[in-house]
Amino acid sequence: MQILTLFLVALVALEHIGIAGLEMFSKPDIQANAFDMPVNFLKTKEAHTALSNQGIYNGMLGVLILMMILFFTGSTLKMILIMMMIYIIIVAIYGGLTATRKILFVQGLPALVALIFVAIFYK
Repeated sequence: MQILTLFLVALVALEHIGIAGLEMFSKPDIQANAFDMPVNFLKTKEAHTALSNQGIYNGMLGVLILMMILFFTGSTLKMILIMMMIYIIIVAIYGGLTATRKILFVQGLPALVALIFVAIFYK
């Protein structure tokens, strides 16, 4: 079960790296569909800059999670992963309340499942 748990956490990390790619490099039409935002807004320089900035944070969060899996083990890794999954859940709740409820399901739910697996199955 520990391997499955780490696999689920790695999927959360890869999801954030993928979201970073969408936020930083996708065309406004794709971003509008993915993030439930108006295309005209996403074509502005300010929106592009803000979304790219948000993307770098998501990308680095994903990379950081993968690095933690590679460099730590045992109870240290368990505590780090619990804190990171809680952080993602809090951010997803905030995003769900302020941007679109889709964030709760797309980012929050996978992190919640991973958190449960880490708390129960990772030793």
